[in-house]
Amino acid sequence: MNILVINCGSSSLKYQLIDSSNENVLAKGLCDRIGIADSFIKQTVTGKDATVINVDLKDHNIAIAEVVKALTSKEYGVIESLADISAVGHRIVHGGEKFCESVIIDDEAMKAIEDCVPLAPLHNPANIIGIKACQAAMPGVPQVAVFDTAFHQTMPSEAYMYALPYEYYTKHGIRKYGFHGTSHKYVAERCAALMEKPIEDLKIITCHIGNGGSIAAVKGGKCMDTSMGFTPLDGLEMGTRSGILDPAVVLFLMDNENLSSKDMNTVLNKKSGLAGVSGVSSDMRDVTAAAKEGNERAKLALDIFAYRVKSYIGQYAAVMNGVDAIVFTAGIGENDIATRLACASGLEYLGVTVDAEKNNVRGGEVEISADGSKVKVFVISTNEELAIARETARLTK
Repeated sequence: MNILVINCGSSSLKYQLIDSSNENVLAKGLCDRIGIADSFIKQTVTGKDATVINVDLKDHNIAIAEVVKALTSKEYGVIESLADISAVGHRIVHGGEKFCESVIIDDEAMKAIEDCVPLAPLHNPANIIGIKACQAAMPGVPQVAVFDTAFHQTMPSEAYMYALPYEYYTKHGIRKYGFHGTSHKYVAERCAALMEKPIEDLKIITCHIGNGGSIAAVKGGKCMDTSMGFTPLDGLEMGTRSGILDPAVVLFLMDNENLSSKDMNTVLNKKSGLAGVSGVSSDMRDVTAAAKEGNERAKLALDIFAYRVKSYIGQYAAVMNGVDAIVFTAGIGENDIATRLACASGLEYLGVTVDAEKNNVRGGEVEISADGSKVKVFVISTNEELAIARETARLTK
């Protein structure tokens, strides 16, 4: 069966068509600048050059309709008709406490996703638009929601609760939710397969580090803790996000810089992280280049980044009473050789030793720990689209 995987943003839409029988990607594409001038679709059919289709994408309904046209095009498509799409899998950022696994989307599920909009006001509305557009374009085709937050619903209450008045939890749902769950689950399962051991017997720390990043403690295949919290702002230093900080800092800055809550939100989400500390860029490659040229603030930004990753690894080894494997994934985790080595160095007390030569890789599925290292260290390329396709196929077979 062919599964169409949709990842819908406010002005963009990424998609992949995957044959679930062999897990081959038949085509993938991007609808960009939806609702903006000069919109287009860029589609790549596996084995062929990319095709750019300049088309007026006034809204997501038109974008989905144009995706179907692109996939079924005699000139640059890959399937004959809409009937060749068996189901659609949607990446949904926030499922709150209502969803601990993927679900087929019906009226009840749709209502629950809409109820989570206050928890993810920048993401869930776009996800909902994508679902409705697919329902309109493909009536009768099963739609499945795969939640970024679902994998983390196994966290114990002591890990996800904040030490705030309890009424804020019952009234507003204030708690740690965690994100990147689809990626953490996928790479943890791949790690177990590479180690040729049952995941139920393993303690794995997964490091999804890119422009946004999070760490997860995975014990027996279940999440015990994760670094992102109520929102994706918590935890690591990221491209433009501050990560963890004393909450009193927010109050101090609002008073002394005369910042509104909206202003403060912009500072924490858009002006902090690598960009804020380095003053150079939110891109790790630019910051690394500046550090090599002697920029002290860029070097500090890199040091903070590695320190935080290392701190969470130590914390989660304590949470799980040990660790068998550490996995690096996502843009930085898969491709940044120097940053990965910095994050994994200084963990000899845990039994972690990285082989510098083995670490000289980008992407793939590679063990980079030294011979004799008690804790195995891996680079594993994440594949959230494949994970979504698997979930969709499982629920709709």
